Amino acid sequence: QEHYGRLKGLTVTWIGDGNNVLHSIMTSAAKLGMHLRIATPRGFEPDLKVTEIAEQHSKEHGTKLLLTTDPLEAADGANVLVTDTWISMGQEEEKKERLKAFQGYQITMQTAKSAASNWTFLHCLPRKPEEVDDEVFYSPQSLVFQEAENRKWTI
Repeated sequence: QEHYGRLKGLTVTWIGDGNNVLHSIMTSAAKLGMHLRIATPRGFEPDLKVTEIAEQHSKEHGTKLLLTTDPLEAADGANVLVTDTWISMGQEEEKKERLKAFQGYQITMQTAKSAASNWTFLHCLPRKPEEVDDEVFYSPQSLVFQEAENRKWTI
């Protein structure tokens, strides 16, 4: 909202784990008029109940929802590229398996080539280099530090 001046009509792309942060986005995006495109590896999809809720909200609010395993398909035309940790608290024992499953899901400038010309990047931190490379993370399109500053006010 702060960056684009609106939310309605924006396309948000999530590339990564079907975790709690994604679930929050899924239950709110359509209500705010945003299209949502999600890419997760097989076996790491968002919760089915949350997906059903997101599908219903999308129908009610006239937005588009896409779930895929292809990060470039999900990034196609996106205004906002978003990711989060692939290894959440309590999943440390699964690190090796998860890093293998998420190969090809790192957000890079190659990913961004599929996005809209006005794309931006968000990550709720802390960030690991396997999730997003330095070129994107420190780019002018990265709104990560503004996002972190805004979180301070919601806490």
